[in-house]
Amino acid sequence: MYVGGLGAAAGGTTSFVGQAPAVDAPPRQAPYERDQIASRAASGAARGLLSTPAGGGGGRPSARRRRPAGRVAALDFAAVATAAAVGYLVRFGFAASSALPSDLVVALALPFAWIVAGAANRAYDARFLGSGTTEFRSLGRTFLAVVATLAFVSYAGGLEIARGFAVLTLPLALVLTAGLRYLTRLRLVQRRRAGQAMERVLLVGRAASLPALVAAMRRDPAAGLQVVGACLPSDEADDTSLRTALAGLGLPVLGGLDDVRDIAALHATDSVAVVAGDVGSGSVRTLGWQLEGTGTELVVSSGLTDIDGHRLHLQSVGGAPLLRLDPCRFTGGRHLVKTTFDRVVALSAIVVLSPLLIAVAVLVRCTSRGPALYLQERIGRNGRSFRMVKFRSMRTGAHDEVAQLTGANEADGPLFKIPDDPRVTSVGKWLRRFSVDELPQLFNVVAGSMSLVGPRPPLPSEVAQYENDVQRRLLVKPGLTGLWQVSGRSDLSWEDSVRLDLHYVENWSLALDIQLLFKTALVVVKAKGAY
Repeated sequence: MYVGGLGAAAGGTTSFVGQAPAVDAPPRQAPYERDQIASRAASGAARGLLSTPAGGGGGRPSARRRRPAGRVAALDFAAVATAAAVGYLVRFGFAASSALPSDLVVALALPFAWIVAGAANRAYDARFLGSGTTEFRSLGRTFLAVVATLAFVSYAGGLEIARGFAVLTLPLALVLTAGLRYLTRLRLVQRRRAGQAMERVLLVGRAASLPALVAAMRRDPAAGLQVVGACLPSDEADDTSLRTALAGLGLPVLGGLDDVRDIAALHATDSVAVVAGDVGSGSVRTLGWQLEGTGTELVVSSGLTDIDGHRLHLQSVGGAPLLRLDPCRFTGGRHLVKTTFDRVVALSAIVVLSPLLIAVAVLVRCTSRGPALYLQERIGRNGRSFRMVKFRSMRTGAHDEVAQLTGANEADGPLFKIPDDPRVTSVGKWLRRFSVDELPQLFNVVAGSMSLVGPRPPLPSEVAQYENDVQRRLLVKPGLTGLWQVSGRSDLSWEDSVRLDLHYVENWSLALDIQLLFKTALVVVKAKGAY
């Protein structure tokens, strides 16, 4: 049983009003009536749709999960075998006359040892493939386990292993496996965005709790969770108004709590997601027993929203699972590491990109009147103002024309956005399209007023309109890029921009920063949502 996984990313409101999420293809179902459910369950059992208790067969959803996990394991084996072969040939050459028998044994055994270590560290758990960071953390633990095992065996057994062979082979194995997994993930995410390779999920909970969970799943199609319907407590299952409201969100009510096992089998679901607090602990335990042997996993949503899994820790106290939530930390060693990383990378980028920076500055200066750089007051960490620097992409005096263009503003909230802004110069359109105008902010990062990754740097006029919750954006430095940059850029609504920024503030990590930097490069190349 996995506790706290699905609700952690949920966001938005639980109200039925004003929501219009994308509607999944309706599952194969007729309107819910308890006698019809019983009839279909009986016919499903006759057709072999219902799984028998543990050891009784069935388990089609589990088989669907094992296939991608098996492919990933095969790719890992091939990658490690390739790394071992390359390391062996580079170190010893084709003649390999200088190699010891122990070196050859290690080269042959390494792919098998990697698979065993990966299985022990859940690197092939299909539930975590294609989404989140758990897959790559497991891969890192696998690498460390192999290194530690090789060091122990070498020392305890007195084996002589060429250092050059080990130093080349093991890191190369990690790079190759990580690279192949990343390419596999890109392909899997592409298929999931097209509605393929999805995990079918049946939701269980009260009607008021389900819309936020559904919205979270649909907002992240890369997670591969497709909602087939919902089962409500008995006091809500027959409420026509609730069923109609949920159906309007593309969430058909398929039955009540007593029908979950039968409905899960009839709709070939991979998992049943129960909202914590909506169903009694005794009912959750009973439901887990009922799903044993069916190949359908029980998932319990914690009910928490916009909290990353790495901040949650499960502790069992007297048989009761408790979730411990790490507090947000905005000072200390982790922030020192982030600041150091920011400044080193930014300074290195300035050195590498200096020819481009000089060329763009000359181009801007020669194609329109005014300076090459544009300085603008922005609000940084803890509400302190700073001067953000950009390449000038508009004509001089553009800020004074805002009042005249208010009617053309297409943004909501305090933002001001015009897709075809007449103030933008011809060169400025190109700079904005590929975010080249943002590159001088690297100097802000080196100076310490900005970070490489963080919330969008706001104007003083925007901060003046912040409500209490939005003020949390100012607890960290604004970023050159962030979740907003890789999730739509200027196409985002004010509400989505705030949600993404607050999610980053609550859950930032150096690993997330590195991931967002790589994603930013892909988004900039596509030039989507930039104006």
